[in-house]
Amino acid sequence: MIQFEGDRDFAPPPALVWGRLSDARFLVTCIPGVESVARSEPGEAVCTIRPGFSFVRGTLDITVRVAEVVPEKSIKLLLQSKGIGSSSVAEVLLTLAPHNGDTRVHWQVQVTELGGLLKLAPQGLIRASAQKVIADAWTMVEAQLASTVRKEPRTQ
Repeated sequence: MIQFEGDRDFAPPPALVWGRLSDARFLVTCIPGVESVARSEPGEAVCTIRPGFSFVRGTLDITVRVAEVVPEKSIKLLLQSKGIGSSSVAEVLLTLAPHNGDTRVHWQVQVTELGGLLKLAPQGLIRASAQKVIADAWTMVEAQLASTVRKEPRTQ
């Protein structure tokens, strides 16, 4: 099992951040390399990506499922990927809390299954690639949230 963990701070309040991060439709817009979205519902979304890794050729179908939610506090996501000769399963736990006027998201990712060619790839290569995807996804989340805040009318 491969595990990752960290914290991210976002300017919008916890209610807005939680609303976006608990919506699979929003989350698939933040996955790097999305080519198409086959299904997009609040609780589950399926997309196809073309990963930029030399050890994974072709495309991967990614399913993002919102598994558990505690309103404005936490979200558990299940991510499954399937491609030609490769598959993976990951669990993501997001915990939100106010922090210095912003929202802090503590995130934990556990890759619970690797199949096919991914199982044979060196763990260091998998870890480095996953860290890059996670960092890029958080950058996209941050940009999407900033865009959402700019679009919302301000109250006085």
